[in-house]
Amino acid sequence: MAEAGAPALIVEDVSVGFGGLLALDSVSLSVVPGEIVGVIGPNGAGKTTLFNVVSGFVSPREGRIVLAGREMRRLRPHQLAKLGVGRTLQGIGLWSQLTVLENVMAGAQVSARAGLGAALLGSRRSSRDEKALADRARSVLEELQVGDVAGRVPSTLPYATQKRVALARTLVASPTLLLLDEPASGLSDAELASLGQLLRQLTNRMAIVLVEHHMDLVMSVCDRVVVLDAGRVIASGTPDEVKGNPAVTAAYLGGEVEPVTAGGSRDGRVAGADR
Repeated sequence: MAEAGAPALIVEDVSVGFGGLLALDSVSLSVVPGEIVGVIGPNGAGKTTLFNVVSGFVSPREGRIVLAGREMRRLRPHQLAKLGVGRTLQGIGLWSQLTVLENVMAGAQVSARAGLGAALLGSRRSSRDEKALADRARSVLEELQVGDVAGRVPSTLPYATQKRVALARTLVASPTLLLLDEPASGLSDAELASLGQLLRQLTNRMAIVLVEHHMDLVMSVCDRVVVLDAGRVIASGTPDEVKGNPAVTAAYLGGEVEPVTAGGSRDGRVAGADR
């Protein structure tokens, strides 16, 4: 168990290389329970690579990852849920052949008490667990205000509703650290405002790291913002501090800047590659 108030996530001096290219260069950040930290930057900045490191899909060349006070030396994706980490993807990724309720229940299977054998045999314990999972899935859907679509299949739903269902599938496993990858993409202004309110509500039980291009959402909901450019942290601080940092402006506009000391930032250029 992590100590009260200890960071839910620490990324310390993490570097990742692909061939001769450094995708991340000594990147550090942390997030404590109840906090939302935004990670922003132009295309090619390394945001998705950072999430992939924290999720165990990519092993860092240098540095360390600490989850809830525990250093993860050989983190693997299948360990995430049991470590209290939930991650959404840029795409929705729902199973089209399953109902909304079944999709969300699938996200909780990792915490089901009954084993595969019990499920196959249709044991009484398995039935109890399945009912408990269904009840929990319905509760999360209601919290996200999409409980009325539990019996429908995802393809019949509006895009914004599908995104809520995908988030519910992650939340049903009760993560203490939530990694959100571009949750605002494709949403209207009203839907963005609703999403922002939801994220603030979620902080009463988890820490959130948010990768997002929609600056209105980032600046309105994040407690701190970390800016990446070409794999390096060029700025870090409150939304107001980051907005006023000339290195950030230069990164998004593609210009050269002198080194900036505030927030530990460094000079950088926009990378032309994919994230």
